[in-house]
Amino acid sequence: MARLTEGHDAPIAELVPELDRLAADVMADWKVPGAALAVVHAGKVALAKAYGQRDVEANLPVTPTTQFLIGSITKSFTATGVALLHNEGRLDWTKPVRDYIPEFRLNDPMASERVTVQDLLCHQSGLPRHDWVHLPGDRSGAELLGVMRYLELSREIRAAYQYNNLCYNVAGLLIERISGQSYQAFMRARLTDRLGMKASFSLGDLEASADAARPYMMHEDTRLPALRLPIRVVAAGAINTSVADIASWMRLHLGKGEFDGERLLPAALIGELHAPRIYNASPSFVGFGEEHYCLGFRSSSYRGDRLVFHGGGWIGWGTLMTLVPDFGIGVAAFTNRSPNQVPPTLTWYIIDRLRGRDPVDWRERFRKQREESVAHLQVDKNAREKARRKDTHPAHELADYAGDYEHPAYGVMSITEQGGALHWSWRGMFATMVHRHYETFELPEVPDRLLPDKHAITFLTNRDGNIVSLSAPLEPMVKDIVFVRLAAGDCTLAAFRERCVGSFKSGATTHHVTLDTEGQGSLAERRMPLLR
Repeated sequence: MARLTEGHDAPIAELVPELDRLAADVMADWKVPGAALAVVHAGKVALAKAYGQRDVEANLPVTPTTQFLIGSITKSFTATGVALLHNEGRLDWTKPVRDYIPEFRLNDPMASERVTVQDLLCHQSGLPRHDWVHLPGDRSGAELLGVMRYLELSREIRAAYQYNNLCYNVAGLLIERISGQSYQAFMRARLTDRLGMKASFSLGDLEASADAARPYMMHEDTRLPALRLPIRVVAAGAINTSVADIASWMRLHLGKGEFDGERLLPAALIGELHAPRIYNASPSFVGFGEEHYCLGFRSSSYRGDRLVFHGGGWIGWGTLMTLVPDFGIGVAAFTNRSPNQVPPTLTWYIIDRLRGRDPVDWRERFRKQREESVAHLQVDKNAREKARRKDTHPAHELADYAGDYEHPAYGVMSITEQGGALHWSWRGMFATMVHRHYETFELPEVPDRLLPDKHAITFLTNRDGNIVSLSAPLEPMVKDIVFVRLAAGDCTLAAFRERCVGSFKSGATTHHVTLDTEGQGSLAERRMPLLR
């Protein structure tokens, strides 16, 4: 399904037949069920196009108004919302976050005091991702703010780019604190409604839409329906919209803050949002320049043209929004399968054609990349198995590992022993662990529910041989996260228990402490009659 605006320019019409062929081929390469495209050129929506199925099982087609989760393209909305408040003088984004949210804390006191609003927006707080703090989806944004003080930093403030969804959650809370509105209400009133965009902010809202895409994911080389996973860091990645509507967002930014004759932001402020702030990465392919992060956007160059862009990825979703500001070009590509390279393949083709260049064969480059990745899956499995120390055994009886283990930010992991195996549970997730080697067990790979697949769980003992903690590699930029064993309520020192046996009087009550046949203490009490 295609929709061309009236008075569209010739280059758009000319590229559509080849674009259709390319879309069909690259979607087949990556097993993507559905895709949608919007192209803005010379201030107008030049093309809105859809391919494939938004729901494979129901055989429903994608349309230009089909609702997709856009993932981290949401960050461009959040940063623009903060820019509105900065422009109105209601906050200064060069000032520390704690000037506006006094309870904001990081693990380092100096960083807590110095991190500014802009530092949040360009990922230079020193805090790595720590995504497993929010991924289970069982905590509110305010609760996530409260646990950030317990998360280890991996760099000094402003020393390096480190992508962080938790910091964008703070930016969303900042918008709420300053505006007095919920994040959703502020975004609707100040941005999406003024642009005529249909947008929502939760998984429930998406699923309630009459034209919502259904997400799909890959397990090895097999496509499956994706997990139903809400996003609690709303300001980092939870907006749902269509390519027909995101075209208005691209027009606003290509128009330097003006939309349909109305100025929403000063042009200079749009320039600040799009300006490179911190180095991100060297080019992955010839033809691209170095990548930097801006404020809610990324910047780079492609074949000499300046780019401002952001992608979005979540389980079952892959999106990309790209602006070529100096030539008035904007391309948005949404898909309902993760991960995949359909969005960049179609985007670079469209940009090449609109710029009058021979297109680079991105389909072939990415196809080879995918084939190598799929072929390497078994190699990775073999390498992991080779690293396992065979013929080793746990140092304790399995029942000794049972207990609750806590980290102040990551929560409580529970280990139980049943049927000769250890069973793990954590914040709604669960699995049976298998012994890997020595004191390390590992979680299985379970494609149909959220799990830290194949993660190792290592138990640690004190000098007396008692199991006191477990560790797990939940954030690769810091040391393994350590969960400390919680007291079970029973005293484990036999000599101390024996010395506690006896009768003890407290007021009108006498307490009798005895030991049972297992050596565990029990308490009985006898209340004396009160004098009347």
